[in-house]
Amino acid sequence: MDKEPRGERCGQCGAGELEPGFVEDAGEGSRGFARWVAGPLERGIFGGAKRFGRERWEIEAFRCVGCGHLELYARHRA
Repeated sequence: MDKEPRGERCGQCGAGELEPGFVEDAGEGSRGFARWVAGPLERGIFGGAKRFGRERWEIEAFRCVGCGHLELYARHRA
C-alpha cells in the first residue's frame, strides 16, 4: 500500500495529512480486507452478491488526521 496518495489533500477539509489504513472485511470466509467489484450490485438466489467474472480491486483507505474523513482508492487488482 502506498504511504500517501501523491498530491492528494483531504477532499472534505483540504488538510494535507492523510494516514494510511484499510477497510476491514470480517465476514465469514473473508480475506480480512475489502475489495471493490466492477458493476452494479446484483444478488443471487441466496442473497449474496454476484461476483463471478467481474474485476476486483483492493481498496486503499486514507484517513484525514484533521477531520477523520476517509479517502478510498482502488489502484491495484485483487
